[in-house]
Amino acid sequence: MTDAGELRGKSVALIGAGNMGLALLEGWAAQDLLGAASIVEPQPSPRLQELCAAKGYALNGAAAPCDAVVLAVKPQAFDAGAAAASPFVARGAIVVSILAGKRIADLAARLPTQAVVRAMPNTPAAIGRGVTGAYASATTSAAQRALADALLSAVGGVEWVDDEALIDVVTAVSGSGPAYVFYFAECLAAAGAEAGLPAALAARLARATVEGAGELMRRQPETGPDELRRRVTSPGGTTAAALEVLEAPEDGLAALMRRAVAAAKRRAGELSG
Repeated sequence: MTDAGELRGKSVALIGAGNMGLALLEGWAAQDLLGAASIVEPQPSPRLQELCAAKGYALNGAAAPCDAVVLAVKPQAFDAGAAAASPFVARGAIVVSILAGKRIADLAARLPTQAVVRAMPNTPAAIGRGVTGAYASATTSAAQRALADALLSAVGGVEWVDDEALIDVVTAVSGSGPAYVFYFAECLAAAGAEAGLPAALAARLARATVEGAGELMRRQPETGPDELRRRVTSPGGTTAAALEVLEAPEDGLAALMRRAVAAAKRRAGELSG
């Protein structure tokens, strides 16, 4: 995961601790990575309050300049979030934004630093199994990028892109991706129930199937999902019959996923306004 040395002695402010901000904070807390930490969240959840009390993090306290500021408010709350973040941005600080759609130019114009990283983690960060796509501004130094990488990789893998426009695609694929997987499990369970299984049993089977298939991919990284799929599919068998439906050119799963990712990417672009 992360090189804890990059974070040792560093102060961090987290602006916004909703679902994603809290997931990041829990990842940092689980590894005891943070020293001085300040959290700004107008509506702190009981879990956030408990975590801050247990770890000694300052919750909604006075602002003090920090080495890194993570902006994790909703895109619609950008103006208020940027205003809350500014007093925490020390000279030479790195700002890491996980706001969908907000560009480097937007962030640099509102915050007292030109060292900005746009990042898009996903919710498995809460269990250390997230993946984050990230892009650093041209004015971000190697040391600042390393600090941002340490914060992000504390909760899972980090993939850096060299074109800011690709962050919208990352958002559509991995940022929103867990919801697609959860919905697939919902639909598989519903189909099983409609075919005759008791609903509770169908839900258990669908959930265990998604969990197991994901773990199989994790344990066999050298094997692509296409090959894993082929290993399950006997010619003329039941899986092949189902895949014939899922692989339909016009309304199959591939076509649906292309439309879904395109819609999420488009919405990320709209949020930049």
